[in-house]
Amino acid sequence: MASKSRSRSRSSSSPTCSPVATCSPSPPTGSGKTLAFGVPIIDRISAEARRPAGLILAPTRELATQIVDELRSIAHARALKITAVYGGVGLQQQGREAAKSHIVVATPGRLEDQLQRGAFSLRNVEVLVLDEADRMLDMGFRPAVDRIVAQCPRDRQTLFFSATLDGDAGRIAKEYTHDAARHEHVPTEVKTAQIEHRFLAVERESRVKALVRELRSERDLALVFVRTKRGADRLVKRLGNEGVNAVSMHGDKSQRQREQALARFESGRVDTLVATDVAARGIDVDGVSHVINFDAPEDREAYVHRIGRTGRAGRTGIGITFVSAEQARDVHQIARDLELHDQFGETGLTPVHAGGGNGGQRNGNGNGGGGNGRNRRRRSSRGGQSRSGSRA
Repeated sequence: MASKSRSRSRSSSSPTCSPVATCSPSPPTGSGKTLAFGVPIIDRISAEARRPAGLILAPTRELATQIVDELRSIAHARALKITAVYGGVGLQQQGREAAKSHIVVATPGRLEDQLQRGAFSLRNVEVLVLDEADRMLDMGFRPAVDRIVAQCPRDRQTLFFSATLDGDAGRIAKEYTHDAARHEHVPTEVKTAQIEHRFLAVERESRVKALVRELRSERDLALVFVRTKRGADRLVKRLGNEGVNAVSMHGDKSQRQREQALARFESGRVDTLVATDVAARGIDVDGVSHVINFDAPEDREAYVHRIGRTGRAGRTGIGITFVSAEQARDVHQIARDLELHDQFGETGLTPVHAGGGNGGQRNGNGNGGGGNGRNRRRRSSRGGQSRSGSRA
């Protein structure tokens, strides 16, 4: 959701960044949210403004880097400098660059490091953006965010983006904003015209073989989601043993390792990336034709965010979720919330199925579109339908 507020009115040439505010749940992936708040901020800040005049907080290095990449050329055209501040790189050089920047995009932990060493201050911030605020709370950044917001001028505009305004997210949205307007945006990723959703009944011991079948089918880039960092590394190793070249991306990787993995994936040198939810926040790669939930998502929002890595900007894509019998109830609830009951029904599982042995194995030998598929291009793994993803 996004909320905007100001403690007092100030004129603005852009309605997106006007004193009137909006709030919206879970803006769709690839919907241009960064430009929606970034362009008005750039339009508002003067090249002669005291720096930094704009502060954007993001939960991960990847998202911070993505925001800077999207806005750099626009900011440059207005003679503005924008810099990312995140961990894993040298403090001093980063601090010097940030102090000279009109807009700083930062993760909370590293920003506090820079503020504590006096690299720069936040006393001139005119616009504060909290992007994916709910994720920052999930990652334990609430105390750091509180301290950072307290250092910003009260006379500022605040934009608050979150997938939900329930619980802590809603409470801090009220604390950080004043007389805020709220805008709610219903996600569009689930439109079948863009993404084909598949739920496959696969028990735990059969998941690697099922994944290999999917990865050997017709596709472009594939993003595979797992729940744990250790699980990501373990899966990459097991895929390698099956002759599938993959890289992993998670929070225990250094910044250099993460950037290298993402660069290899984006260039197509490695066409399979295994990632955790947190590490994947901010991944913006064209050409992802398949997203595969090796580990089922925890809830509706996680499903939307994961599958939203494909079918971006009007392109088509395929989202595949492996479901064991014991997960049937929870995954069915997600599917029902997203009006994907028919797709879930193809698993042969029922919400009350609690591990009857063969129920989760119904598609065990054919759920990847036939075990004998060998890199046949433009072949779908179900029903002969064709799907393609363009590689940038």
